[in-house]
Amino acid sequence: MTDGGFGGRAVSPPEYKMKKALLRYRLQPLLILKERARKRAEILLAKALVRLEEEKKKLKKLEKEKEDIIRRRRECRMELHKKISAGHAHVRDGSVRVNFLRKLEEDEKKKAEEIENQKQTISNCELQVKRARRDYIDAVKDLRIMEKHKELWRKKVQLEITRAEEREMDELGNVIHQLRNVA
Repeated sequence: MTDGGFGGRAVSPPEYKMKKALLRYRLQPLLILKERARKRAEILLAKALVRLEEEKKKLKKLEKEKEDIIRRRRECRMELHKKISAGHAHVRDGSVRVNFLRKLEEDEKKKAEEIENQKQTISNCELQVKRARRDYIDAVKDLRIMEKHKELWRKKVQLEITRAEEREMDELGNVIHQLRNVA
């Protein structure tokens, strides 16, 4: 039976099974779990970053809407002021415009409140990103530790296999030497 990667020499079945057992990393399931945890943390971080960007865009949109309301209020006041100064204003026009200005002022206050709420949401998202980033870094570190351990284990096993092969070769050399001396 060939060795399946044991130096190109024939290996007996019990020895082959022993070497195969030695080459099976017993912490492989844990390594797989660490890899899954890293991937999961990476996905959560990406989702948190995407959500943060969406919330920032929403804030910009709200701020633009507030600026539009302020601009419309200014324009309406200017228009009303022009009509009054020119003497073209009617009482009915004035009351309609005043009501419209009040409505715009209420809208502005609501937008300001929405903006504050959105800023709080962004702050919460930033905390989530910070946590997700920390979790990702921890998961990567854990995975690297496991991979390093596996590499050190593999080198140790390879060294043991090499030493065992050297002992066998020494024994074989001794047997051949003894057989020559006897003959």
